[in-house]
Amino acid sequence: MSEALAHGITRYMLYTLRDKGIIEQVTRGVYRLAELPPIGNPDLVTVSLRFPNAVICLISALAFHGITTQIPHEVSVAVPRDSRMPSLDFPPIRAHKFSDAAFRAGIEEHQIDGVPVRIYSPEKTLADCFKFRNKIGMDVVLEALKLYKARKKFNLAGVLEYAQICRVDKVMKPYLEATL
Repeated sequence: MSEALAHGITRYMLYTLRDKGIIEQVTRGVYRLAELPPIGNPDLVTVSLRFPNAVICLISALAFHGITTQIPHEVSVAVPRDSRMPSLDFPPIRAHKFSDAAFRAGIEEHQIDGVPVRIYSPEKTLADCFKFRNKIGMDVVLEALKLYKARKKFNLAGVLEYAQICRVDKVMKPYLEATL
């Protein structure tokens, strides 16, 4: 909505366009043209539009990169330790506070339906999963490691680098050695 207001469209005009079916409301404050094809990943797009500084992480990032069989029931986002936790009615989100170094490392920007979405790289996501293994389950973490290793773009150096940043290198090494 703020973009529309900045371009001279009034709230009244926006609501009239919505009522006529020209635009549709994706979530509070987020609208799109009704004639456009469905959004490829509406949850990630909505969260990225509402919270542009948050980064998609953990199971949501695993699902985006295709290294899990889990279906995320909520969008996991990372926020810096000193920021406030985002809240949204839909889609459900779970915010995780990261240290400054861990938050800034490994961010990739992907375009989903023309919207920039910040998502952690697969290597950083694996390190984060080991860090939050008690919250997401060790079975999910090991499955992700196995599926990541099966990919052609297996980057052991990158995984170890992010493991050090996230302070889980000693935890990850036995699992990495076992999978090699």
